[in-house]
Amino acid sequence: MRLSELRKGECGKIVSIKSDPLLKSRFNSFGVIKGSIVTVIEQTLSKNTIEIKIQNSKIAIRISEAETIEVERV
Repeated sequence: MRLSELRKGECGKIVSIKSDPLLKSRFNSFGVIKGSIVTVIEQTLSKNTIEIKIQNSKIAIRISEAETIEVERV
């Protein structure tokens, strides 16, 4: 399933990231890497962005970016 499919409060383990090298590099700088556990904190009302918690950080990414991240629900 994709990260964008998780609902508020749900957690997932990143199993793959299918994006271009530039976006992967940006994700790496945030700690968004294979094997990491992410928790969905909130989605904007317009469903354009999603706020996630990863390790001890909270970040917001576009839904289109979240769709490139494959997770398994934990």
